[in-house]
Amino acid sequence: MKQTVCALVAVMLALAGCDAVQTGKPVAAPAAAVPVSTAPLGVGKSAAALDSTTAAEKAAARAAPKAGSHVLGKAVVALGNPAEQGFWVKSAQIVVPGKGHVVTETGASIAVDLLPGTGAAQLSLAAFRALGLGLTDLPEVTIYAE
Repeated sequence: MKQTVCALVAVMLALAGCDAVQTGKPVAAPAAAVPVSTAPLGVGKSAAALDSTTAAEKAAARAAPKAGSHVLGKAVVALGNPAEQGFWVKSAQIVVPGKGHVVTETGASIAVDLLPGTGAAQLSLAAFRALGLGLTDLPEVTIYAE
């Protein structure tokens, strides 16, 4: 039994990249891990504090959509990364970056930058707030390109 345990320990040390089994020399302990912050972005901050868009930027984004826009499609959007400021939508329906707007089912509209994305569609914090959407809502919007 003692030989089996010793053999098992030797195999484990060898698999861990340790040369102590071969050389008989002591092995230094691994370096301490670098502490990583696991606090989510914006903990303790309100949505208003995270949204740095100005009143002028919000007014410009609420302006009437430009004529000649065409529908890219409908998408259910989730709140995007609050650290990415501005008015934008990311969707797999968007192939080329550009300008456009989104319209909610209630008819509210906001001008946005169109950004190609993968997976679920995302809408910026500023756009969510300007459209009066709840931050945990998953609204369906129609995406238009100019």
